[in-house]
Amino acid sequence: MMQSEKARAAGWFRTLRDEIVAAFEGLEDSQAEGPGSERPAGRFEVTETSRTSDDGSDAGGGLMSVMRGGRVFEKVGVNVSEVYGRLGEAAQKSMAARGVPGMAEDPRFWASGISLVAHMQNPHAPAVHMNTRMFWTPGAWWFGGGSDLNPCIEYAEDTAHFHETQKAWLDPHGDGHYPRLKEWADEYFYIPHRKRARGVGGIFMDDHCTGDWEADFTLTRDIGRAFLPAYLPLVERRRETPWSEEDREIQLVHRGLYAEYNLVYDRGTKFGLATGHDPDAVLMSLPPLAKWV
Repeated sequence: MMQSEKARAAGWFRTLRDEIVAAFEGLEDSQAEGPGSERPAGRFEVTETSRTSDDGSDAGGGLMSVMRGGRVFEKVGVNVSEVYGRLGEAAQKSMAARGVPGMAEDPRFWASGISLVAHMQNPHAPAVHMNTRMFWTPGAWWFGGGSDLNPCIEYAEDTAHFHETQKAWLDPHGDGHYPRLKEWADEYFYIPHRKRARGVGGIFMDDHCTGDWEADFTLTRDIGRAFLPAYLPLVERRRETPWSEEDREIQLVHRGLYAEYNLVYDRGTKFGLATGHDPDAVLMSLPPLAKWV
């Protein structure tokens, strides 16, 4: 049943959550001058989430941590979850169609992960998404996730730093990982009906299982560890940049792209809603304000 491995994975996602929450609250504290400094430093509101199976039995849950209206962050969520039970018919068929071994006969599952989305006060500071997860069924296990940058006003040097940092964390696992995961992100975070990417890319993987659990877990941890050094310097660089109402308009319209993608295409959103997880936690990624033209 891989109980030890499940516990280690779930524990790591919680550790990473704690590190990110502390770092983001530190950014709020350090914004003592400039735009937003007149507001109180933001703090995360933490809510326990839960789900129950069709028969009313416990089926896991997690922590939803959301900060709203801060000095630096307009809305940011950092969620962790550990859920289990039996997949519903639609989700079971979807997994079976993806070739998950034994799923057609045995719909039991376990999943744990961290999911983060940050929407910023300053339009020059980029929005960002990150998630990593482990999934188990009686016939298989795998890891997935990554992170991608979503600036509404693009800066080439910010994009370069984000990608270079991720590459530096992936290269010790093999030279082929970064280009493969970058290409995967470019394909996954594409909005077909808009014929454009939702941001400037990053890294992404899914169904990752080499058969060596320890190696795959180490890779997944380093994808998570790369996040703060890839992202924090960009926020520190842009958070005091003066911005105009035109910049704000660009930001709100760009957020519409993000909302469209998450509601129409994102696999994690679909899975969370299909398996009965707290909808507020699943839809935490949506921006507080957005516009369409």
